[in-house]
Amino acid sequence: MLAPSRERRAPRPAELARRRIAVSIAKRVLPLAAVCLLAAIALWPEFDSAADRGRISFQRVMSARPDALRIVDPRYQGVDEQNRPYNVTATLATQAGNEDTVNLQAPRADLLMGDGTWIYIEARDGRYDRPRNQLDLVGRVTVHHDDGTQFVTEKAAVDLAAGAAMGNDPVAAQGPFGTLTAQGFRLIDRGQIVIFTGNARAVLEGGK
Repeated sequence: MLAPSRERRAPRPAELARRRIAVSIAKRVLPLAAVCLLAAIALWPEFDSAADRGRISFQRVMSARPDALRIVDPRYQGVDEQNRPYNVTATLATQAGNEDTVNLQAPRADLLMGDGTWIYIEARDGRYDRPRNQLDLVGRVTVHHDDGTQFVTEKAAVDLAAGAAMGNDPVAAQGPFGTLTAQGFRLIDRGQIVIFTGNARAVLEGGK
């Protein structure tokens, strides 16, 4: 004998209401979803192309970094207003935004005087303006003179063409004359004249 079939229960009014709401929502949502899907399929090549253009632009920016404008152990040579030679060297030179100015790491400047003596200046960092022959130094700027005099300051501006230098930061000097501190300095005629400015105090060696 066949098993008796289950009796079908008539849906309740609440269930019928929920079904009508679900059908009504489906009629509105499904067509909208279909339209969005078709639009995404149609516009996908444009999205992909835009992503490629963005990647190319990014790569160009990266390749535009001034790596090719860095020079290891650069050397710049010239003569001053009296045809006396000078040299500017560094451990690294980096282009500073235009062709005339370079940033220098560990810059050094050698200035030869007419009588054969010399001035040697070094610092931690610097900027060299080649057309103006101007060297701006910062970070333990040290000036060495051929006669044994040495003085240290934090910033200095060197006019290579005129063979002059100046600084307005505190300076400490020592040499055959003794020791000296001041608020600034002026170096004229390639060190043949050095003027210490502002509250200068010196301790002189006997007989010097």
